[in-house]
Amino acid sequence: MNLHTTIAAFPGVLLFEFSRTVFVMCAGGIALFLIGSWAARAAVERARGLDKVVALSNLCFAMPLAVFGALHLSAARGLSTMVPEFMPWHLFWAYFVGVALIAASLSIATRIQVQWSGLLFGLMMFSFVAMMDIPGALADRHNRIQWTLVLREMSFGCGGWLLAAAALGGRRGKNLITLGRIVVGFTAMFYGVEHFLHPINVPGVPLEKLMPSWIPGSMLIPYLTGAILLVSGACILLAKKTQMAATYLGTWILLLVIFIYGPILIASLLTPGTDVKVEGLNYFFDTLLFAGTILALASASPDSDQTSV
Repeated sequence: MNLHTTIAAFPGVLLFEFSRTVFVMCAGGIALFLIGSWAARAAVERARGLDKVVALSNLCFAMPLAVFGALHLSAARGLSTMVPEFMPWHLFWAYFVGVALIAASLSIATRIQVQWSGLLFGLMMFSFVAMMDIPGALADRHNRIQWTLVLREMSFGCGGWLLAAAALGGRRGKNLITLGRIVVGFTAMFYGVEHFLHPINVPGVPLEKLMPSWIPGSMLIPYLTGAILLVSGACILLAKKTQMAATYLGTWILLLVIFIYGPILIASLLTPGTDVKVEGLNYFFDTLLFAGTILALASASPDSDQTSV
């Protein structure tokens, strides 16, 4: 019996199937989980109720950056094809982004110089939006996935700025909070509508992947998520109970990551093929980054929720 026959007969062996890309992505996520958990322990202990979830905002935001940074370093040649043609040194930029993501993840997880790492990460994401996402969406204007990605990348960029604003404190980060609130609120409402129009897709960030039928409540969860996104997004956009709305929404998205995307990730790791495994990791950590962005808004928003447009 050869290796491939063994793998086909015993799917559990796939957990140990070697793939450098999958291995470094998992290793990066585990390492940042340990570092971020240690750094957040005091804040979590001090918090009460759902504020304990908000105290995990840096951890939720940093873990995906480490995973995607590891992906860039291990698959730089493939990712270099995504660099716009007008830019020189495509391979260099793939590696540069990988190093930058890992550096930002360490800074955000340990809460060291977050005012700089969050700000620079946001600038990088908005550069991606301007150079790749918006041109792609305009070239295929009727493709909902393209616009979903535009708003996702914009919200991620604002998430970095919200973390920077929280680190700055006082009134210095007020404009960053206002911008983040508007982008996150609009994104949540857009995603909420998408959930009602396309309820068969996975919840949270409404991309093309279908909701697995083997997940309990697979038909109810997308509609419930859509309603939560719409109501919370409206409150956030209108600056009505922003902190509370962001806390509830961020907690719900985090629950989706654990109980929906967690099983999907495990199933993908048990499926042959590196591409399937990387897709599972991408969906899990993309949605975790969205949760981290919303929780960052909850952390940065003033208790009075009087932020004005």
